[in-house]
Amino acid sequence: MRFDVVGTIEQVETIAAGPSVKIRSYLRKTYGRGRWQKMKGVASVRLPNGNVRRVELHWYEAHGIGKRDFKIKGYLDKP
Repeated sequence: MRFDVVGTIEQVETIAAGPSVKIRSYLRKTYGRGRWQKMKGVASVRLPNGNVRRVELHWYEAHGIGKRDFKIKGYLDKP
């Protein structure tokens, strides 16, 4: 699903880092070498139908590479 993050990501936490990141080899092949971390946070996103919803996001990031592979893990508001 395509979506755009609106504003900033809040309540950012690290879920896994280094060898604990299960798809580390995929990330290295696709985006390059780095200290990959799996992160989670809360943000507002604009969905393809135009609705803006508050969601919990998960993504991967590495220093010098940035945030990659965002996923919506759950909706925090009612439509």
